[in-house]
This record gives sequence, C-alpha cells and structure tokens, in this order.
Amino acid sequence: AVAAAMRLGAVLSALRPALPLLLGLSLGCSLSLLRASWSHGAAEERCLAPGPPAPPARGAPPEAAEERPGPGQEDFRPRIVPYYRDPNKPYKKVLRTRYIQTELGFHERLFVAVLTSKATLNTLAVAVNKTVAHHFPRLLYFTGLRSAKVPHGMVLVAHGDERPIWLMYETVNYIHQHFGSDYDWFYIMQDDTYAQAEQVKALVTHLSINQDVYLGRAEEFIGGDEQARYCHGGFGYLLSRSLLLKLQPHLDSCRNEILSVRPDEWLGRCIIDFLGITCVSQLQGQHYHTYELAKNIEPEKEEEEEFQAALAVHPVSDMTLMYRLHKQFSRIQLDRVYQEIQDLQMQIRNLTALTPAGEAGLTWPVGINAPFLPKSRFEVISWDYFTEQHLFSCPDGSPKCELSGASKADVSEIIESAVEQLNRRYQPLLRFSKRQLLNGYRRFDPTRGMEYTLDLLLEAATQKGHSHVLAKRVSLVRPLSKVEIIPMPYVTEATRVQLVLPLTVQDLDFVANFLDMFAMNTLDTHDNALLTLLFIYHPYDAQRVGQVDVFAGVKAMVGELEKRYAEVKIPWISVKTEVPSQVKLMDIVSKKHPVDTLFFLASVWTEINMEFLNRCRMNTISNWQVFFPVHFQEFNPALVYRGEQTASSNTDFLRDGHFDRHSFAEACFYNSDYMTARTKLAADILDRDEVLESMEVFDVFLHYSGLHLFRAVEPGLVQKYTLRSCNPRLSEELYHRCVLSNLEGLASRSHLAMALFEQEQANST
Repeated sequence: AVAAAMRLGAVLSALRPALPLLLGLSLGCSLSLLRASWSHGAAEERCLAPGPPAPPARGAPPEAAEERPGPGQEDFRPRIVPYYRDPNKPYKKVLRTRYIQTELGFHERLFVAVLTSKATLNTLAVAVNKTVAHHFPRLLYFTGLRSAKVPHGMVLVAHGDERPIWLMYETVNYIHQHFGSDYDWFYIMQDDTYAQAEQVKALVTHLSINQDVYLGRAEEFIGGDEQARYCHGGFGYLLSRSLLLKLQPHLDSCRNEILSVRPDEWLGRCIIDFLGITCVSQLQGQHYHTYELAKNIEPEKEEEEEFQAALAVHPVSDMTLMYRLHKQFSRIQLDRVYQEIQDLQMQIRNLTALTPAGEAGLTWPVGINAPFLPKSRFEVISWDYFTEQHLFSCPDGSPKCELSGASKADVSEIIESAVEQLNRRYQPLLRFSKRQLLNGYRRFDPTRGMEYTLDLLLEAATQKGHSHVLAKRVSLVRPLSKVEIIPMPYVTEATRVQLVLPLTVQDLDFVANFLDMFAMNTLDTHDNALLTLLFIYHPYDAQRVGQVDVFAGVKAMVGELEKRYAEVKIPWISVKTEVPSQVKLMDIVSKKHPVDTLFFLASVWTEINMEFLNRCRMNTISNWQVFFPVHFQEFNPALVYRGEQTASSNTDFLRDGHFDRHSFAEACFYNSDYMTARTKLAADILDRDEVLESMEVFDVFLHYSGLHLFRAVEPGLVQKYTLRSCNPRLSEELYHRCVLSNLEGLASRSHLAMALFEQEQANST
C-alpha cells in the first residue's frame, strides 16, 4: 500500500504542471458542445415551424430579417463567388487583368473637358494648357473644327461642326463613350475660364460618388420655371458618373426636342426634363465658389474674400490675364500653405513640451524628421565639400571638378536663401550681404532631404551706416516634398525581343555556353525572342575565310540548334573591321530590321533568362525611355575561394561579385529611337567617321536624344568571371574603362588583402 501511494504521488507530481492545460481543454470542449447543441435546436425549430416567416425583432429594420439588402440600399460587403466550370464546355484559360485596380473596378477621380473654338484655340486654350492642365489627371480639348492644327502638348478632339449645341452634344456623348466607365467625376469648362485645379480636385474628394451631382453656378432660365436652374458654362460645372450614365440614353431626344441658343442652357434643360435634377451651387456641405471678372481688372490688387475663395473665375479676355490670374492664385495658395506650416509648427512645439523628452525632443526644422542616426561606422552618411567654383566629390571619382549645371544652381540658390533668412531675422537692426563662401558641406539624408552647412563671410551694416565683416555658420535643409508618381506610357510583356550578339575571335571559347543558355531559357520556354549573330572578322582572317573560317565552329553550333528547333532561324551577319566600334556595328544591324524592333544588345558572357527579358520589355518604352542594365560580375574564383569549393547557393552570387558600372555592353532600345538619335549624330559629325570609334550606343542616346536613359543594377544578368581583352585601338576612354572593369572584377578588397597576406607569408618562409 505504501509503494502504491508513493507511485500515485509520483504520477500526480509529474502531472501537476499540466493540470491547468488539461482543465482548460476540458472546459473549452464542454462549452463548444453546449453551443453546438443550442444552434442545432434552434435550426430544427425554424425548419419545423410552418406558415409565414416570423416578424423581425423589435427595433430592427425590415430588411434585417433577410440576407439581401432592402430596396434603395447597396451592399458593399465582399462576397465569395464560388468557381464553377461547365464540364460540357472546353476549358479556356482565364485572363487576369494587368492591374488590381482594373479587376476591382476602381475608377480614376476626375476628367476635365475644355470647350474651345477656332478663335481661341491658339490663345486662350494654350494659356489653359500652360497654367492648370498639368494639375489635372486627364484633360482634353473639344472643338467643332474639322482639321484643326493642334498646338504642341495638347490633346484635341475635333467634332467637325461649330454649332454650339451640336458641340455640347458631341462632347457629352464622346465623354460617355470613351471615359464613362473610367472616371467618377467629369468637369466641363470653357477656355475663357480660369479654374483652380487643386481646389477642384479637393472638392471632388469631399463628395459622395453615389449621388447624381450637377454642381456649378446656378442660373435661372429666361422665362422658365422659377425652381429650375442650369449651371453657367462660363464658370464650369461638375457632373457625376451616375448622372452621366442616366443622361446618355436621352441625349438624342434632347438634341431633337430642346431648342436653345446657349449650350449650357440646353444641357441644363436636358438634365431637368429627363432626370429631374437641377443645378446646385452647394452640396453635401461643399460650396462651388465663383467670381465674375470685371473689365480692366487688376488681379494683383484683388483682396476680396470672394475672389480668393473662388474655384473658377470668368470671363478671361486674353492670355496675359490668364497668366496673371494663375500667378495671383498661386501666390494666394502659397501663402495659405506657409501659414498652415507655421500653425502646425506651433502646435508641434506646444505638444512637444508635454512629452517625456520635453523640448529636448524637438527636431530642427520643426515638423521635419530627425537626422538619420547610424548604428555603425558603415552607415555614416558622408558630407560633400564644395566652394562656389568647385566640387570636391565628383561623380567620376576625381578629387576635384568644376561646379556646373544643376549643382551650381543648387549652391547659388542655397546661398541666396541663407542670406535672405538672416536678413529676415535681424532686420531692421542689421542688413547682411555676402562677401564670400568660405566652406560648404552638403549630404543627402534619405529620411529628411538634402542638408547644407555653410561658412559665410558676410558684411553686416547697421541702421547708422556702420559696417563690419564677420564669418557666420548657417545650417539649411531642403526637405523631401510630396512624392509624385510620374505617368509612364503603357508597355506590355508580349513584345518580341531581338537579341544582337557581336562576336570576335577572342569570344569563341564562350559562345557554346551562351547558345546553351539561350536555348534552355528562351527556345525551350517558347519565349518571344530572336537571335542575330554578328561575326566580326579581322582583315587578315577575312582574306583566309575560304580556306580557314575562324567562326566555322559557331556556325556549326547554330546549324545544330536550327535542326533541334525546326521553327527557329538564327541569322548571322559578317563584318570586316580592325576596330569593332559598337555604333558602326549597330548601324549595320539597324538597317536590316524594322523600325519597331526592340533590340537587346548582349555580350557573349551574358546568361539570358526570361526574368531579365521581361524587364527589358517593361523598362524600354518607344519614344520615351531606353534601358542600360548594370550586370553582376562574379569575382575571380582563384582569389575569392583560393582552392576551396565554390558556393553552390543561388544567393551567394551577390556576395562573390559586384555590379560592373564601367560596362555599357548590354542595352535595350527600339530601332526607331536609335535611328532618330543616329540621324542627329550624323548631322553633327559631318562624315567624320573616326569619331564613332570613340563612342558607344550609350553616348549616342545620352547626347543626341531627348529620351530617358534608365540605368539600374540588374541581378538577373550574372556573368562568370573572365579576363576580357581590351582593344588598344579604341579610344582612350573606352580602353581605360575596359581596364578598370577587369581590375575591379578581380576580387573585393578583403579578398585581395588576404591574397597579398598569404603571398607575403609564403615569401617570408
């Protein structure tokens, strides 16, 4: 009995830590079983109860008794739609939309239509385009001219009939057909109207999209109903998408039945007669403020509150007045922003005093993020030293270079701003003027912006005329402003890529690997990519091509690929030259392909893959952008591993190499863009073909095209280490760049240091 009691005590002592867990599990299971029995009983009672459905609970709306929303209500809750495929129909691949915004049915916010005429197309319409057009997400101009000459930078829709009513009818119909399903709001204005774009955009963000909105400056019909109003076209008006959809079926009836001289009255009568909606100047707590301009008005002297609060002003008589209005409203908006910044800074100061850190936690400038605090010496952001004439941190790595271009303008603006701030603080007691910039430092902090520290030699003058020269250190910050998304043309991944591979005799050992990777990653996967080989013969080898063809082995490999893939043809072009200039070679290839060809200029060490080809398609935009990827160059394994086994992981290549910024061998561009830039180059060099030997395709696009040059690191382009042969007959810059690429591609500093250390140890023993 004693032994049994001891065993029982040992078991209980072992289970004691698990007792809370066991009790919790038991209690949870009991409660779940009890709840399941209640739910089951309630379900049985509801199923067995005959007769009409039970009335809803007291206080609940009638629609709450059913799962469906009542009439006039919309259910915005997400619903899971089960997938069902009819077994009698053949399977068809479902094509997903490119952007999630399209699939979810999101709409853009605002579309703007500007009505213009023959007399004002090249004057007032151009003024509208230069002042407010770039502030709206989408703006089109509509005119009744048949073959109007479109001013630069404007999108014009010509209806071919200058009758005002017909122009309004065609414009509304065109907006519905082309943009009715893409936008929530439609703003229609005339070209003699100045509209504050930011205010109009802010207005639509505060309005509900579920209502039929006809918003503008409400005017009475002449001799019509006292309750009905139309929106005056001179001050612009806003239509909601729901109203436009309901109005479109009645446009033809309005055109045939409603007679009016003014197009805005015709549209207002159409909306009232068929939809029963009248124009309003106030909706959902938002006011549509307008201001009617008097003759000989001076916008700079207008201080009325009604003028400053106006969303639209009318009539604008000429272009000069349009620009003056834009300048005045921009100044008003800027003053509001500065005042708002000061109010926010004051609130931040007041609240910071109540925090545990107190005023010590207040950053400078107030409201801007604190400077970045490095956690190690490798994260320290270095300062760049400059003077008014020179920069001592140059892009090309040289220790000193002349200050020019955007950098010079930046330094000049910062110095002027520093002196202006000093005068604003110390006037009228002191007046400062710059003598000289002694020292200048700047750095880019990604958390707050560009920081500057200036040592200025200033001359301070008092009110009595006394002056004194002194040195003063000031600190300034150019903060990061609101991030804007730059609109880019639409591109697709279905574009065919034409690979161009130049080959010399020194490249023969690497061709087999290139062709194998090309076959595996493009031909086997049926990627939309073609290959053209460019055989570069030395004049001596070209004379002996009948007896010994140095590229015979490569041609045999191409023949094997064409036998293996019957639908694939790999053409080649033979060129004889001593100096294989990249530009001259592309001139030959460009003439043999259509203008819409997308070229990928590759090197023999490039390993082609589908991931990079898709990025080549997406990053290259015809008449807009060219792509020059920076490939990843692996280090010399003899120096990195020193006889050890190389890493097999796919992620280790980022550690055992570097991105070769000296190489411009790979490029993606359209043939039409190259031909345009090449034409400008030909007009500049005037038959001096020797200049082409010192240029690459990158230089052609950089100096002779207005396109965006997108140069970025490309981890999808990985090249094995090899010592490249640098042609001494090329220009000094190209030869020097090739040598630097070879030297930096040997190994990292730590690997080179270890190799030197081991060599010294071996020599000492």
